Amino acid sequence: MIERTEWATGLITLRLGVEPSFEAGQFFNLGLYLEGEFTRRAYSAASAPGTALEFFIAEVNDGEFSPALFALGEGQHVWVEDKPQGFFTLRYVPEAEDLWLVATGTGLGPFIAMLRSGEVWQRFRQVVVVHGVRDAAQLAYRAELAAWCEQRALRVVTCLSRAQAAAPLLAGRVTEALANGSLETAAGVSISPERSHVMLCGNPDMVAEMSELLHGRGLAKHRQRKPGHITTEKYW
Repeated sequence: MIERTEWATGLITLRLGVEPSFEAGQFFNLGLYLEGEFTRRAYSAASAPGTALEFFIAEVNDGEFSPALFALGEGQHVWVEDKPQGFFTLRYVPEAEDLWLVATGTGLGPFIAMLRSGEVWQRFRQVVVVHGVRDAAQLAYRAELAAWCEQRALRVVTCLSRAQAAAPLLAGRVTEALANGSLETAAGVSISPERSHVMLCGNPDMVAEMSELLHGRGLAKHRQRKPGHITTEKYW
């Protein structure tokens, strides 16, 4: 490991000294020896392909693997499987005018990789990042997102589910913001089957509820044999 960034208690980014080829949105298995037994867990990369591999990680207090990752210091080693995996990539996203990247928590990681890779700016007229967290301390990558907003056709909407929020932040869960209209108002863009593709990544409850709300708006789950408007990845 070459660098560690602590965003908030229980929320870090680890940067490793390897630069593998992969597609933004894919994940890698990381491995550690825990009490003499080799253990692996999957984490999506937050880095652009071909740059130092980076992971956005939340600590699971009752787990065994993430606390061990959090205990690592710079210069210590973690095993990385050399084969990336997963299909949550732009390769499988159909053409659309607007791309919505909706995340809760560390589900933001693969979207950071997509923004860094640059393909989104070439393919979509407008990109909207929606990030739902408990409180403002958990808003990672804020400076980088703000810089993109000034340079690119990017709008960022942030929802705080367990804290008071002052504009431009929204109070409540991402799903509530979609249901009451504040999400699209804050983004300045409407979601519709005619112009939008929505990628959902994070808490399975959010993914399920957002999918249901979007279905009610005429958007369908995207499948290779039956193109639609919603692509999902669950983080839990």
